[in-house]
Amino acid sequence: MNTKKKKHEEHENVERWMVSYADFVTLLFCFFTAMYAISNVDTDKLGKFVKSMRFAFNATEVSGKTFAVIEDVPLVLPADPEVESAVREKLEGLAQRSQGGIEIKRDRRGITISVLDKLFFESGSADLRTDSQDVLDAIAKTLNTFPNIIRIEGHTDNIPIRNNAFSSNWELSSSRAIQVAKYFIDAHSVKPGRIAALGYAEYKPVAPNDTPQGRGKNRRVDIVILNEEEGGREPQ
Repeated sequence: MNTKKKKHEEHENVERWMVSYADFVTLLFCFFTAMYAISNVDTDKLGKFVKSMRFAFNATEVSGKTFAVIEDVPLVLPADPEVESAVREKLEGLAQRSQGGIEIKRDRRGITISVLDKLFFESGSADLRTDSQDVLDAIAKTLNTFPNIIRIEGHTDNIPIRNNAFSSNWELSSSRAIQVAKYFIDAHSVKPGRIAALGYAEYKPVAPNDTPQGRGKNRRVDIVILNEEEGGREPQ
């Protein structure tokens, strides 16, 4: 019996430390390889990647509906002054005739043509006014001069809306942006792949909402000609 028991006793492995040592060396190799890779990252490409991911995934849900909310990203270059000059030249007369209803400005995103809502819509409505065609036509012809992506943003004041057509300012601002986009596409053959329509409701004011004048400035449609650095050219 003692002989049989000794036969089944396992031999002690005195070289087990080599397995742990080999694992340790492998981990060290992986660590230094990763450090080397990080030290050689192209920061310009990394910045564009981060910006693209923010653009693609930054959205919010309100009342069961998803609305895109694209934030300004501080990784872009200033807008092209030549584009701004050309836009101003083409729309300067229109802006003057609007008596302050149209403003052209440049920021990090690109060139913004800001139009007060009263030039496009009746109060609480997303139906384009019949007399808004001249303004829309002039802007559309200017947009077709450039290959850049166009972002149409609807904005409202902070007074809640409740009517038969819209239950919130989110819906009103989004619908207005979509109507402008559809006009550009249907009436002027602007490529649909160049246009994004967004609704910001009252959450991007340009003036205080505590006066009628301030609320009037906030009720607007911004037509943004995006920089190339903002993803502002249509994919070929």
